[in-house]
Amino acid sequence: MSHTIVAISDLHGALPDIPPCDLLLIAGDLCPITNHDPAFQAAWLRTDFRDWVEVVPARQTVFIAGNHDLVFEQRPQLLPAYWPATYLQDSGITWENLMIWGTPWQPWFFDWAFNLYEPELKKKWALIPAGADILVVHGPPHGLGDGVPERDGVRHTGSPSLLRRIEEIRPKLVVFGHIHEGRGQWQIGPTLLANVTILDESYRHVYEPWVHVL
Repeated sequence: MSHTIVAISDLHGALPDIPPCDLLLIAGDLCPITNHDPAFQAAWLRTDFRDWVEVVPARQTVFIAGNHDLVFEQRPQLLPAYWPATYLQDSGITWENLMIWGTPWQPWFFDWAFNLYEPELKKKWALIPAGADILVVHGPPHGLGDGVPERDGVRHTGSPSLLRRIEEIRPKLVVFGHIHEGRGQWQIGPTLLANVTILDESYRHVYEPWVHVL
């Protein structure tokens, strides 16, 4: 049985039109970029975001937090007890024979949320079960959709230990965002990887939701 999957990341307050699908995956950075106060973020998530999720034409929605979603790390008690979707944080669900795992961490990036250095990141990736079919992560693996242009070339910001874990467990699909310059998709063996940001490096909403049939 095939499933139509739509994936997006780096909304930063944008709530795009979603095409009809079986599964919607949201890879973090949900909240508006204009205000990082956890109380503001919690209020926006309880109203605008929840209202949008309730009407998207998806049979199942799965989402994670990103580095700008400080409320999930700093004040989770402000968040709703019930979501009209499934929130994953180093956790997973099985949906229609697909094991989906979500994790928000990335290599240390300014002073935002869910930052860790490689030794600690490796421990987080070790939690990903070997039988996972789909990974929803915020930060990219090293060398894939992680390039930030600089004056003397491109700086790769992704996690080497995440790439190694993906190569070990060989999931069917990995979706991520975080690096707006990195939109695209890649194939490593049986694994399709996609940076599904909907915003470009200037925070303009220029990309359509990414669609894949699995």
